[in-house]
Amino acid sequence: MTTLSQEEKSLPQKISDDIIALILEENLKPGDRLPNETILSQRLDVGRSSLREAMKLLASRNIVTVRQGSGTYIAASPGMVEDPLGFIFIDNKQKLVQDLLEVRFLLEPSIAAMAATRADEKDIKKITALCDEVETLLKNHEDHTQKDIDFHTAIALSSKNVVVPRLIPVINSSIPLFVETTGGILRRETIESHREIADAIARRDPLRAQDAMYLHLVYNRKGICNPSHKQ
Repeated sequence: MTTLSQEEKSLPQKISDDIIALILEENLKPGDRLPNETILSQRLDVGRSSLREAMKLLASRNIVTVRQGSGTYIAASPGMVEDPLGFIFIDNKQKLVQDLLEVRFLLEPSIAAMAATRADEKDIKKITALCDEVETLLKNHEDHTQKDIDFHTAIALSSKNVVVPRLIPVINSSIPLFVETTGGILRRETIESHREIADAIARRDPLRAQDAMYLHLVYNRKGICNPSHKQ
């Protein structure tokens, strides 16, 4: 993909680059509010209509979120769109599930090991709490998908690797597919393997965390290969 030179960019594109520079310069974080339209247009010395077009571009890239009547805020995961790899356009979901699992085998055991080495007390409390919540939902036969996603996301963020959070959509996209494909039958295995992962991270044991995550993915693979398996 060819990157446009500054001369080739439209005015809204140039303004959007300036806004990104401002966000970085001001060290604004997800959820922070940007200055209002009047202040921004004066600060960047641009017209309001061009500024609005620039904001639309940034919103389309999930860098900002525009809330009507409230203002413009830094997106929760700046620059990360919901389906960055276009999984929605892959028709063969069974093949997609299997191939996503292959990629998770490459990534997640190492991510868990990094989390065991680098997680702080706040991270560990969050991972443990999410582990508890997933277990409660599974035991009550309630939908645990979002909390499962949150659990794996918390582990990824605890790795303290700036690239790993950008890989989270690969993991997050696969979890609902796994739950759907396996019919949610892996309740006991999910509870036990999640607990083992959380405990290993809490005990700062990277090898055990890596092995526990690997085993968790093995259970997922068995569930995909043998969807008729019962508890």
